[in-house]
Amino acid sequence: MTGRDRSVGSDQSDRFKRLRPSGGYRDLRSFQVATTIYDATVAFCDRFVDKRSRTHDQMVQAARSGRQNIAEGSRASATSSQTELRLVNVARASLDELLLDYEDFLRQRGKPQWGKDDAEARKVRAVGAKHRTVPSDRSDRSDSALYSPWFSSDDPAVVANAVICLIHQANYLLDRQTAALERGFVKEGGYSEQLAAARIAEREKARSDSSDARLPPCPLCGKPMVLRTARKGPRAGAQFLGCSGYPECRGTRPIDGSVRSVQSD
Repeated sequence: MTGRDRSVGSDQSDRFKRLRPSGGYRDLRSFQVATTIYDATVAFCDRFVDKRSRTHDQMVQAARSGRQNIAEGSRASATSSQTELRLVNVARASLDELLLDYEDFLRQRGKPQWGKDDAEARKVRAVGAKHRTVPSDRSDRSDSALYSPWFSSDDPAVVANAVICLIHQANYLLDRQTAALERGFVKEGGYSEQLAAARIAEREKARSDSSDARLPPCPLCGKPMVLRTARKGPRAGAQFLGCSGYPECRGTRPIDGSVRSVQSD
């Protein structure tokens, strides 16, 4: 992009403001953890799984799907809450599939799986609690180096168990993310509902602006007048111009232009 392009994009940014934000997936902790899982799985499979086997490809693809669907869901949030939720759930399912592959690897080789409260499992969890990927790092580098004491081990069981701990962390984060998305959908509606509401509000604003431009100011306080309909009294059902500052100001104008004080509205 040229300097001119950047200037135009900056000057016109307000014109292209989206109704709903999207992207920002690099700031999501779930995406950061999923990136580490993906990198660790690629290395694990290259070291300990036969490259000619289907398991090798399936594990790598499941790890990649977990990461990529978080990013894709974040991008889709601009136009579809349902698509975002679906893709986050796809990411969660992919990581569950990967979890089973690691557990199968340990079970089939007679290797122990760490319990939640094992000392090594706690150490792995502590790393994630202390460190966060810098969102401004656009290279998408993962936190793999932070887990090198486990990932670089010659014992595949140590590597597999460490990745399993990270998968549990990612799944927990995705569950929270899904719950937050569901709450937002219930409270604010989906994209179509928000778009319709925004369109109605814009039409009402345009109608109000158009009416205000033709209506005279209040004869008592000078505020804009609005079209009102009397609800009671001998003129019930008749329209008149009332001050927008009502009830503080009771100035009115009948449609014929004479001034009077409102008695009923």
